[in-house]
Parts: sequence; C-alpha cells; structure tokens
Amino acid sequence: MQPTETQSTPPDRGWRQLLGPAHLGPMVVLAGGVALYAVNIYLTASLLPSAVDEIGGERYFAWATTIFLVASVVSAVLVSRLLAGVGSRGAYLSAIGLFTAGTLVCAAAPDMFVLLVGRALQGLGGGLLSGLAYALIRSVLPAGLWARASALVSGMWGIGTFVGPAVGGLFAQFGAWRLAFVTLAVLAAALGAVVPRYIPGDRPADTVVDAVPVRSMVLLSTAALVVSVASLSTRAGVAAVGVLAGLALLVVFVVCERRSSTRVLPAVTFAAGNPLRWTYLTIALLAIASTAETFVPLFGQRLGGLTPVAAGFLGAALAVGWTIGEISSAGAARPRVVRAVVVSGPAMVALGFFVAALAQREEASGPVIATWVAALVLAGAGIGAAWPHLATFVMGSVDDPGEGGKAAAAINTVQLVANAFGAALAGLLVNLGGGSAGSAQLLFGTFAAVAAVAAPTAWRSASLR
Repeated sequence: MQPTETQSTPPDRGWRQLLGPAHLGPMVVLAGGVALYAVNIYLTASLLPSAVDEIGGERYFAWATTIFLVASVVSAVLVSRLLAGVGSRGAYLSAIGLFTAGTLVCAAAPDMFVLLVGRALQGLGGGLLSGLAYALIRSVLPAGLWARASALVSGMWGIGTFVGPAVGGLFAQFGAWRLAFVTLAVLAAALGAVVPRYIPGDRPADTVVDAVPVRSMVLLSTAALVVSVASLSTRAGVAAVGVLAGLALLVVFVVCERRSSTRVLPAVTFAAGNPLRWTYLTIALLAIASTAETFVPLFGQRLGGLTPVAAGFLGAALAVGWTIGEISSAGAARPRVVRAVVVSGPAMVALGFFVAALAQREEASGPVIATWVAALVLAGAGIGAAWPHLATFVMGSVDDPGEGGKAAAAINTVQLVANAFGAALAGLLVNLGGGSAGSAQLLFGTFAAVAAVAAPTAWRSASLR
C-alpha cells in the first residue's frame, strides 16, 4: 500500500539515499533506459529528412513514427509477463537487445522498408525499457524512494527533448545520419553491459506468470494506430473521425478489461472504492496535455519569427518545467502535502495553457514570447509536480503481490496511449484553427480544459487514500 509518513525517507536525505552507493547503479540503468528511448524519439525526428533524401520513401515518412509508437504500446503491455517469465535481468537485457538491434537496422537500412523494420524493433525495445523502469522501481527500491525515483526516470524526457534534436541536427548537418544511429546503438550496448551488475536475475516477488491479454492488446494497439494515422491527415474531418474511432476502441477496451480474467490493468482498477482508476485517468489527461509541446516550435517560427533552432528550444520549455516540478515536489512526504501537490498540479497546467492561449498573436514581440516561455514552464511544472506522486499512488494501490508489477508497468502503457491521442487531438485543433494565431489559441485553450478536467480526477485519486 501507499507508504505512510513515518515510512517515507526524510526529505533532506531522500535524494542522497537514492543516488548513494546502494541505489545509484540500478537508477543509472533504469533512468538510462528511458533516456535512450526519449533521445531516440527526438533524434530520429531530426534525422529522418536526411535519411529520406538518401534512401527515398518520402511517402512513408510519417510511418516511421507511427510504427514506432504502436510497437511501443504492444511491448509495454507485455512488461509484467516478461518479468514473470525471465526475471528482471533477463527482461531488461531483452529490451536492450531489441532496441540495439533495431537501431543498427536503422543505421544499415538500404531503403525505407528496412528502416521501418528497424523502427518497429526500436519501438518494441523502447516500450519495454520505459515500462520496466516503473515496474522495477517498485521491486528494487524501498517505498520511501518511489516518488523520487519516478521523478528521476520521467525527468529523462526533459533530457531527450534537449539532447535528441541537438545531436540529431548536428549529425544531419554533416550528412552522417547513419553514424548517429550507430552511436545510439553503442550507448545502448554500453548500458546493457552493466545490467548484470545492478539488476537482479531473479523474478520480482510481485510478479506471476499470466496469460497474454490478446484481445486487450489488439484493442489498445489498434486504437493507437487509428489515432496515429488520423494525426497524419491534413483534413480536419478525417482527423476527427480517427480520434472518435480511437475513443470508441478504448471504450470497448475498458468493457473487455472489466469482464475478462486476463487483463492489461490490475483487477482492482475496476473494484468499487479503489482509487486506481482515477489515478490512471489523471495520468492519461496529463499525458495528453503534455503533447501540446509538439506544435510549439511551429508557433515560434510562424508567430514569433524565431529561427528553427530558437523555436526548438522554445518547444523544450514545457519539458524544462516538467523537470523542475518533479525535482521540486518529489521530496514531499506528508500525506496532506502530497495530496495538495497532486491536486494543484493539473490546476497549474490549466493556468499555464490558459495564459499561453491569451498570449498568442501574430508578429509576437520579445515580451510576448517571454510570456509564452513562462506559461509553458508553469504548465510543465504542474505536470512534473503531480507525476511522481501519481506514479507512487499506482505502486501503492495494489495489495495483491501478483498484481503490483502489472499496476506499475501499466503507467507506461497509459502514458503511451494517451500521448497518441494527444498528438492526434493537437493536429486536429491546429488544422481547425487554420495554422495561425487562431490555431495556437484553440490548441492551448482546449488543452487547458483537458488539464482542468484532471483536477477533480486528481482530487478523487488523492482523497480515496
């Protein structure tokens, strides 16, 4: 269950304990895996134009991202089963192996078809790496460090936002996109080399061998595929139909999960009085809100007249706020303070996006752009403040040891599916707004409303504990 105040590590010693000799090695591995996944996403986005120029296949350009995402969703569902089958070390080495193999396939790809195969392998490995991070936090660390460890792991997305585009752009500028993938593969192999030292070989005590939830997997991956394809359309009607179809598939998924004995989510998610459903829903809403950053560089160039490099850094403002919020809030231990942080987080996101919506205008001046930055940092800080405690809520919501690993691994699954929906919704709103200041206002205004909805779900999640 959720650690009590007396069980939690004192705030002044928590970070030192997490990054001390006893836990530093495992945290380097877990955070490093998520960093590889995050850097790969942004690095590949920078490299793909150069790759297409060399190997062709421009009409399949967008599929490189779609296939990666769908493969990540599929593998994320299998995290708890893989842990139960081959143990922590075997699962992590399998994830690293898939990711490294896919990266090398991308590096050697003679055409777009082979590149897509590599991206699928990368997605399978990446989804496992990201899901294993949360699942293993629960099994290798004491409960008092779960919030800080979750903050450190998810903070790797901020690193990916900075490092990925910068490194990818540098390699692309010199026409060395293949070398960029080779470098990433070398880093992944180096991480894999230290796994046997820091990750135990036995199966976590809270995992059980369970049947694969094929029906639920098909519904989730299909929903992700539908909304991802919809996000590629420049026609608002097609995108809207795709988002609605994806939502319908998610409704069917929830119905199947409630009735089936083989699930993606733990059984207590649907038990009366258990707050887990509200926690997952809050995570999903915040993950959707986080995808607003996708179009920030575009608005920076079109409305603020920024150079591509400056606009790229503007797009990282939300990730910077996320990291600041996580590091600042993860040490909160008193139950009353934690509840306040979790509930106020979505409110900060809503306020930040509302201010950003009001500040959008054509030919924006320096002070206006500064307002954008401040608003996006505030929104990101709200997500970051709530996120590690929501993750800890999930890890402490399950009494059944056999369901604990499944609950933790599902954090990543929920996030990935929500990101797909958020990206599709963002694309739809930009198309509806006409690509000008109206698009930016519609996007940020709508995402402010999404975050506002997360405030009562966060309160429900926290108050039932």
